[in-house]
Amino acid sequence: MRRAVCTVYLEELNMDYCAIILAGGESRRMRSGKPKVMCEVLGEPMIGWVLDSVRDAGIPDEKVGVVVGADDTVKRYIAGKGTYRTFTQPERKGTGDAVRQAEEMLGEDGNVLVLCGDAPFVDGDTILAALNEHTHTGNDVTVVSAELEDAAGYGRIIRGEDGSFEAIIEAPDCTITQLQIPEINSGVYWFRAQALKDALPKLTTDNSAGEYLLTDTVALIRRNGGKTGIFKAEDPDIVLGANDRAELLALNITAKMAVIGKLLAEGVEFVSTDGIIIGKDVVIGQDTRILPGTIISGKTVIGENCTIGPNTLIDNCRIGNSVVLNSVQAYDSRVCDRVKAGPFVQLRPGTVLHDGVKIGDFVEIKNSEIGMNTAVSHLTYVGDSDVGKGVNFGCGCVTANYDGINKYRTKIGDHAFIGCNTNLIAPVEIGENATTAAGSTITKAVPPNSLAVERAQTKIIDNWEKNFRRKKKA
Repeated sequence: MRRAVCTVYLEELNMDYCAIILAGGESRRMRSGKPKVMCEVLGEPMIGWVLDSVRDAGIPDEKVGVVVGADDTVKRYIAGKGTYRTFTQPERKGTGDAVRQAEEMLGEDGNVLVLCGDAPFVDGDTILAALNEHTHTGNDVTVVSAELEDAAGYGRIIRGEDGSFEAIIEAPDCTITQLQIPEINSGVYWFRAQALKDALPKLTTDNSAGEYLLTDTVALIRRNGGKTGIFKAEDPDIVLGANDRAELLALNITAKMAVIGKLLAEGVEFVSTDGIIIGKDVVIGQDTRILPGTIISGKTVIGENCTIGPNTLIDNCRIGNSVVLNSVQAYDSRVCDRVKAGPFVQLRPGTVLHDGVKIGDFVEIKNSEIGMNTAVSHLTYVGDSDVGKGVNFGCGCVTANYDGINKYRTKIGDHAFIGCNTNLIAPVEIGENATTAAGSTITKAVPPNSLAVERAQTKIIDNWEKNFRRKKKA
């Protein structure tokens, strides 16, 4: 997934432009109940990769139309990604028919990008480089192509004896000779909008698929005196898609190794790649070690000199420098410098761990801010709390934040000492330098510098065991 270099940017073009993404394909060969474009690569639906690439190319969301099928899954997903327009293709009648559904996107002038929602590796630089070729040569259509060693199933680029671009022939319609051609259609096109509008009504179903194929517009434009051209991508991976689970697995492996290769070049250390999955938007600093079984996703940013893993999951978090996370699951949280957590720790959304915090094993933190150099020992739950610096939690402590109807916060001052098996019944406040005795259930505010002991009075029953056993035998 190398990136092309482009010198033309959309804002420099004195013309209109838009993009149409074809995302109405079914998942019959995937054996999935969701649309094919919703199948994931590195934890993100393929359509999400394509939308990000179009945005990277500088095309605003409102100028992007997505053609979907009857299923509303894709509509709901892209509604959370941006202000995209959607168009429904009621019946699957081919790629040409799909573009027709979004024909109102086409202006009187300018250019339109058409691409597939199930080809996740096309990138913004390739899109712009193809536009550069398209505009500078004055083409009516420019097709992005690539060469594959194994081109089975892909439409072939047909060139004339002089090397000029003539047509695209889908694989089922190719002759044996044409099937030997390694140059294939990526499914990415730049059209002059008017040329596409003129060609769409002339499409027919006279092909082996019995569908209106967008690829046929190339021959129609050429026959009408239009100029057709090719932009050959440097990276053949941009054409890769998936029609079944085996191909989807291959996409994930390709993407995984591309991301790891990029991180290796940036100074990140991997002792093994076993079980490691890292999302395409993740940023990791140099000298950080990623250990086996680690999954990092979303917009996560990790600093330098960290050790992450083994068996750790981090999603949409910001991690500082010199952090150790061992068997930790962290979601939508912020972890500052020199924090050590694990094993078997969960950081739920809204958690902030300040510098030098230590989190022991079997601890859960939820929607809480933990101050500098605080230690939260093993078997403890801290939820909806504001904890000061230098606080010490003993084993088995709980902030009881929920009364069955509402949730309340707990506040703990600097350098407080929370004894083992303390229950803090929110809303409650523990003052600075205060101590709670082990086994206490604290229901009232504890003033600074004081000791709180809140236990039931001890009651001793003599000879209880002997009497108990006699009754049991009787």
